[in-house]
Amino acid sequence: MMKSKVTKWILVLVLLAGVTAVSAFMRPPVLTASELKLQDKARLALDKTDQEIARSKQADTQLAQAAPAPEAAKPQTPPAAPAQTAAAAPANPTEKKSMEWPAEAPDTFRVQFECTNGTFVLECTKAWAPIGVQRFYDLVREGFYDGAAFFRVVPGFVVQFGLAADPKATAKWRVKQLKDDPVKESNKEASMCFATSGPNSRTSQVFINLGDNARLDGMGFAPFGKIIAGMDVVRKITPKYGEQPNQGMITMEGAAYLKKNFPEMDGIKTATLVK
Repeated sequence: MMKSKVTKWILVLVLLAGVTAVSAFMRPPVLTASELKLQDKARLALDKTDQEIARSKQADTQLAQAAPAPEAAKPQTPPAAPAQTAAAAPANPTEKKSMEWPAEAPDTFRVQFECTNGTFVLECTKAWAPIGVQRFYDLVREGFYDGAAFFRVVPGFVVQFGLAADPKATAKWRVKQLKDDPVKESNKEASMCFATSGPNSRTSQVFINLGDNARLDGMGFAPFGKIIAGMDVVRKITPKYGEQPNQGMITMEGAAYLKKNFPEMDGIKTATLVK
């Protein structure tokens, strides 16, 4: 009987010890005041890191949305302008003395291009592409092409220009997209035409055909003028940089980007309406 009671008490003690051990194991450790302070600092540091990561992700997203898509190499492809996005026009666009010319383009007119490698003359004919001719006339009147570079040169194909030296000028015109003109003339050597990024997307970029590119006719590229003097100068525009310049960077930084990265690139000193 006595032995049974002793055994029972031993079992009770063992159970109590087990419960105590489990409770001790499950109970969170008691931290000192200094340990609590360190824990608070660590928590604050983690919170700050999470916030910085969130801000960084947000900035990356905004940059990806704002930046133009990278350009793929496009040898012998139709001249194209970057996809257009809405932007506010600058309040004070640069204007030129040639504003003495009437607001409406004449039926025919000439533009003299003084360039880093010589001079050439373009004759524009409104009947060929009336909408495009009026836009080109407006751009020349304003002085848009002064200081612009020949940023795309593909020998035997095209010389392309039309992103302003001043990014503010480009921003003003890039939101003013034109409807397409019907193609009335062929893209023959020495003809000039607007570049596009799709239907009804002409803004300020143009190209000069260095060869007979009749295949562009069926793609909707409507010539509006032709070089009548100095085509030899056009042919000698340096092709050193080919299609390397990034049109998105020219749009954002203008001449500063080109001078820094492509110092030997040819360009336009002045483009002037002449009679």
